[in-house]
Amino acid sequence: MDLEVKGIGTASRNLKRHKSAQGWRIRSCDAYGPRPDDVPALDLRKLGDSDGEPCPVEELTIPETLPPPSERYKLKYRQLEEEMKMSYKQHSQQTTQRSKAISLCQQPPLANLQVQKSPVDEMNPEGLTSLDKKAILQQCYTSKPYTMEQSMRRLEAEDLAAEKRKQAVVEQVLVDQLSRAVISDPGQDGSTTDRSQQHSTRLGLGSAPLRFRNRKLHQTKVKTSSTLTENLLSNKLRFDARIISRNGRDACRELIGFFFAFDKSLTVYEYRQFGKNRTKALPFIQKGIYNHQPGRRKGRQYDVGDFYVGADLTFLTAQHVGLPTSVQEKPLLTLRVIGIDEMAKRSLLTTGNPAFSKQEMDDRNIIMSVQGLLKEKLKKRGVRTMTGLVKYFHQRDLCGGGVLQKMELKQGLRRFHLELPNQDFESLWCILDQDGDGEVDYFQFIRVVIGEMNEFRKAFVRKAYMKLDPNKTGSISVNDISKFYNGRKHPQVLSGECSEQQVRAAFMDMLHECCVNPKEVTYCEFEVYYEGLSLGITDDEDFANVMKNCWAV
Repeated sequence: MDLEVKGIGTASRNLKRHKSAQGWRIRSCDAYGPRPDDVPALDLRKLGDSDGEPCPVEELTIPETLPPPSERYKLKYRQLEEEMKMSYKQHSQQTTQRSKAISLCQQPPLANLQVQKSPVDEMNPEGLTSLDKKAILQQCYTSKPYTMEQSMRRLEAEDLAAEKRKQAVVEQVLVDQLSRAVISDPGQDGSTTDRSQQHSTRLGLGSAPLRFRNRKLHQTKVKTSSTLTENLLSNKLRFDARIISRNGRDACRELIGFFFAFDKSLTVYEYRQFGKNRTKALPFIQKGIYNHQPGRRKGRQYDVGDFYVGADLTFLTAQHVGLPTSVQEKPLLTLRVIGIDEMAKRSLLTTGNPAFSKQEMDDRNIIMSVQGLLKEKLKKRGVRTMTGLVKYFHQRDLCGGGVLQKMELKQGLRRFHLELPNQDFESLWCILDQDGDGEVDYFQFIRVVIGEMNEFRKAFVRKAYMKLDPNKTGSISVNDISKFYNGRKHPQVLSGECSEQQVRAAFMDMLHECCVNPKEVTYCEFEVYYEGLSLGITDDEDFANVMKNCWAV
């Protein structure tokens, strides 16, 4: 009982102390007025009693001695009011755009760009079809996807990796060319007799054979016809090349070639990667002296002037052993030079650059004039024309050899409204059919008549395809392409005019027109699509931004 009374007394004293503190806080606030930085005090008048009934609320009176607000507080209030108005306005605009985008997403994709399966002959040559509109939609990726610092860091990293690969190939070439008959022949060792006497005195008759002893290259005393020195091999021209092929495995091979000025020979190596950490440079074209196979320079030996970006190097596949099976199927192997060491070329061209003959210049002028006639017609319908021509010629190629006759090529141009004057067509035919067999590769015919992308643009196409096909199977499923395609950075998607699904559907519809198999896309079909898209993009940087935004290459 005493403990209970004592506990009640202690609780009552604590309650009085708490009430007195709260009363002092309230009186202090009433006396001096509220301050902005003070924590608001507890208002006991708003609390209910023990029965749950609220206490009567007394009216608050404003003291007469309260000072008016200062100009600083008035300025802050006006600024806060303006900020609230602007934030409300921005919120309203964002809400409107979001509701508009949602309504577009709920619509069927590309309702205004339905695919029309009408025959090509019924199309208006000057008008645009739904497929042309979809292709133009893909040309709008002209904004830069990355900041300048990010793009510079990425380019520097890519250049550093490429330089390391080239340096590894250079070292492998020197090892392969210097380690020929000189080191393998024991008779070439100049210090053989001296070292054999020393070993016989030290180790006796049971010393190691000569082939197991370490010998240096500078210890040789006689030079054979196949002997090379590092000074001779250092006077070389390095270039990058690719195989002109419709197969993705061959077109994406990384080739690095060398032209040696001392004997005008050349060799080509392939940089291969086995797994994640193992790499190797393997010979692709063995070192030797080669000549031009087709064209106006047929039979002439390769010289320094024949190596420039865009030049074609031709070889007979029967002269080389170990080439891929897909390459050996054709009698002629064509390599395209895609990069060159300009400093080395300038140093090797001190004796004079071999110029093109008059006949070669006339051929180039004829091709440029024909492409100029068709340039305006293909500016807005390049994708439909390129894909349609390839499919049309593929259907006419019954034997599968990739060649067609003159009348079949003429009919294809007429079907797609690309008629040429008879004189210009005959001139082109004489340039292409120099063998006189009456047949021409129709892919080469399309490249000559319409034109082709430069190597800067084709490098981005190959990078995108290699990203989609890392195993180099030469074929990609349509589902994989749809998954990797990125339409978020399209200008119309960013502005809310259309959705990402609509842009992706437009791209897939156009790509379906290129494919023979509706479920797979080959490298040839992928490249043909971007060949047509490139016709409507004049600037190389704009085309690069299209590939970077879509495929992040």
